[in-house]
Amino acid sequence: MQALNIGQAAARSGLSAKMIRHYEQIGLLAPASRSASGYRLYGPEALDTLVFIKSARALGFSLEAVGQLLALKRDPGRASADVQALARRHITALDERIYELTALRDGLRTLVSQCQGNDSPQCAILDELAAGSVPAAAGR
Repeated sequence: MQALNIGQAAARSGLSAKMIRHYEQIGLLAPASRSASGYRLYGPEALDTLVFIKSARALGFSLEAVGQLLALKRDPGRASADVQALARRHITALDERIYELTALRDGLRTLVSQCQGNDSPQCAILDELAAGSVPAAAGR
C-alpha cells in the first residue's frame, strides 16, 4: 500500500483529519512521516492503528484505556487475561453509567408525570427544578 495523506487516511479509517492529528498529538498514533512538502503520510500500520482506535472508541473505551489496549496489542508477550481484565473494568463502568442514566430517566419521568401538560403556565417540572427538590433518583 502506498502512503496515504491525512485526507486519504481519514477516509479509509472513518475518522476525521482533526481526530487523526489529535491522536497523533496525544501519542496514541506514532508521528506520521512527512512528504518533501511537509504533508503527513500514513502507512498500513498507522491505518491499522486508526481503525483499532475507532473500534475501541465505538465501544466507549476512554482514550486512556485505548492507549492501554494499544500497548497490549503491540506487546507480543501480553496475556489475554490482561486484555480481558481491562474490558471487564470497562463493562463495570458502563454498568455504573447505565444505572446513573436509568436513575436520571426515572427522576425525569416522575417530574413529567407531575406536570399538567396543558395551556396553564403552572408547571411542576419548572417548580421542582427551581426549588432544587428533584426526585432522589435524579438528585446526583
